[in-house]
Amino acid sequence: YGGPVPPGGWQQPVAQPQFRADPGQLAGWGVRFGAAIIDGLIVSIPVVVLVLVIVGLFAASTTAGVLGILVLGIAMLVFAFGYATFLMARDGEHNGQTWGKQMLGIRAIRDNGQAWDFGSAALREIVLKGLAVGIASSIIPLIPLLLNYLWPLWDDSDRALHDMAVKSHVVRA
Repeated sequence: YGGPVPPGGWQQPVAQPQFRADPGQLAGWGVRFGAAIIDGLIVSIPVVVLVLVIVGLFAASTTAGVLGILVLGIAMLVFAFGYATFLMARDGEHNGQTWGKQMLGIRAIRDNGQAWDFGSAALREIVLKGLAVGIASSIIPLIPLLLNYLWPLWDDSDRALHDMAVKSHVVRA
């Protein structure tokens, strides 16, 4: 075919920059585990405070206690799922970091070089780490959860299963 190139959509795709693993920049399992512990504590402290408030509400009134439990349940879901998602999607130098990752000097980066936005962070944190691993762990207790978090121990590029699914790496910041 020697005619003109048809308009739109017929050009060769533009190559996206791909992540090249440098073993010196990958975050190991220990520092990832430490960041997860810090993040878990950050999420747990408000929950403990709310539970203490609810115990006080139950002492005052059963109705107030039941309402407190409903508020606690909703607050826990919003905070647990929103914490990492909103922090990972921050603009600027802390993109890809929760406060735990930030304290330990690591960050999650996308293999295509793009910054984390709310949708990609929600896919990683809520859909894969929260729902998929959670549902699989309810069918086969704890095994999917352990596999996901222990996978970096034997993976050449220190990636967990959720990192592979969203094509990301955790590196030193």
